[in-house]
Amino acid sequence: MKLDKIVSITLTILIVAAVCATIYIVVNPAPNERFTEFYILGENGTAGNYPVNMTAGETGNVTVGIVNHESADTSYKLVIKNENSTVFEKNVTLKNNESMQIPYTFKATKSGELNFLLYKVPDENNVYRSLNLPVNVS
Repeated sequence: MKLDKIVSITLTILIVAAVCATIYIVVNPAPNERFTEFYILGENGTAGNYPVNMTAGETGNVTVGIVNHESADTSYKLVIKNENSTVFEKNVTLKNNESMQIPYTFKATKSGELNFLLYKVPDENNVYRSLNLPVNVS
């Protein structure tokens, strides 16, 4: 009898603790992974058909996409470089889960690489995300 009572009390305590733990996990879920999507779309607005083989003087168009999944309003600085020269800059602030697509047009002059650099402001010393687009000009 005494052993039955001890087992019953122990099981009751464990059930109450399990219910409390379940409620806590449901009410306070673990934070989501925080990240930023950073991508380039080609001329048709798809992940392809990039202007990589061009003739001198030809115009190329791409779209740079940024999507904030940082769980807070976040400020970014987009910098586009061609052969280490800055050719485009734009500051953007996005709310959580907000996205922005930025069209960029360039004229082919010589072969090289376009570097798309994304900084998470206020840290403008360390590149947060980067993409490269090689361009061959004939």
